[in-house]
Order: sequence, then structure tokens, then C-alpha cells
Amino acid sequence: MSTEPDTDRTSVKTYVPTYQKEEWSRHAEDLGMSRSEFVRTMVQAGRRGFADDLGSDPADNEETADQDAHPGGEDLEDRVLEVLDETTVRSWEELREAVTENLEERLDAVLEDLQGRGRVRYRGRDGGYVLVDE
Repeated sequence: MSTEPDTDRTSVKTYVPTYQKEEWSRHAEDLGMSRSEFVRTMVQAGRRGFADDLGSDPADNEETADQDAHPGGEDLEDRVLEVLDETTVRSWEELREAVTENLEERLDAVLEDLQGRGRVRYRGRDGGYVLVDE
């Protein structure tokens, strides 16, 4: 059996409010990315961020009873409970914004650190980041 990752591409669909799609499109354009590349990159960054918060590897697909009991981990559950209180109703969007509010800052800090250590560089011609050969 081959240990090479499957590199075939496939389509993934999601449904988001129109304003969300427009926001993602603007942000992708600001970064010089296609919307598809932006969404893929942000999902991967989010998975890494949640895995970092949980102290686990995002590529690890083993499911445990604890993960089933706490999807996204206890840190996410704690944050949701922190945002909610008995007197205020919060919409899905308000909760999503509250639990992901610092994702962009964290991603920026990680990219800055990786660039500073010479592990990643921005390749303007290609409009994105690449790993630097060690």
C-alpha cells in the first residue's frame, strides 16, 4: 500500500449567508487568493488552531468517547458557555464570531513567526505562502 497522500481534487459544498460569502470573497481578494483557496486555507488553519488548543494532531482521525462528548473540545465548550448567559439570547453568527474572533490574529502571528524562522515565505508571484526547503 502506498504511503503517498491522495492528491486528487474533489468538490465540497457549503451553504452560508450571502453576506458571509461576500465577506470571504473580499478577504480572499485582499490576500490575492481564489475564494476556494481562501476557504480551504482557513478551514485547515482552523483545524490546526483547534488541534493546538486541544493538544492533538488534526490529522489524527481516531475518535474517542471524550471527543464525541465534547465536539471541538472542552475549550470550545467552555468558550460557548462563557459567551452565553441566562439573560441574553445569542444567534449562531454571534456565537461563531465569539469563538473565532482571534483566528486571523493567531494565523498572522504564526505566519510571521514561521517567516522569521525561515520555515515559510510569501511568494508574491504565486499569491501565497510556501514551505522553505530545509
